[in-house]
Amino acid sequence: MKRIDIVKQGNEWVAKSGGDIVARAARKEDAVRETAKLAKADSEAVSVKIHTEDGRVQEERTYPRSADPARSPG
Repeated sequence: MKRIDIVKQGNEWVAKSGGDIVARAARKEDAVRETAKLAKADSEAVSVKIHTEDGRVQEERTYPRSADPARSPG
């Protein structure tokens, strides 16, 4: 499963996959929205980890939803 992390870098939020920046935005919400579009369009299952400003994982989303291995709410 491909992994994308959304993290704060300087004054912007970036989405990184394998060390490459695949999306960037000034606001976290915009970075999440853009990353979700990319993940939904990918033919491979994608795990998106959304981090807080201090680097901790705030939320994890799996696209498509059917690929979520945890089968737990949230």
